[in-house]
Amino acid sequence: MASSLSVSFLVLCALSLAQAQLRVFDLRASDLPYDIFGITDAYVKVYVGTASLGKTATRANTIHPWWEEEFTYFHAQENDILKLDVHDADLLFHDLVGSCERQLKPGTYHYDCHLEEGGTLHYSYTLDQ
Repeated sequence: MASSLSVSFLVLCALSLAQAQLRVFDLRASDLPYDIFGITDAYVKVYVGTASLGKTATRANTIHPWWEEEFTYFHAQENDILKLDVHDADLLFHDLVGSCERQLKPGTYHYDCHLEEGGTLHYSYTLDQ
């Protein structure tokens, strides 16, 4: 009985060690496109794998928005996919301006991602193990 409990404990410890803390921060964009309604009202949705970490506030009427929000995820693993979707909030529809995807690796990184509809998303992340 004691040996099966020990094995279970070791398996749980190994699983928890494989997970890491992810922090996504310093989100900003530059030269976002205009649409038929005018200047972009941008926000960003953040995902790791299939988990949604949330979205930023909408920054209205600017082609150079920045966001104060930081996103933390405690179940990240090396090689998970970080995805950031930049949207333009309009009255009826929220258009996708572009997506950025990156495979996570340990450390701190700063990236510039060119969006499909124009503009660049700048962001940073730290993956601690």
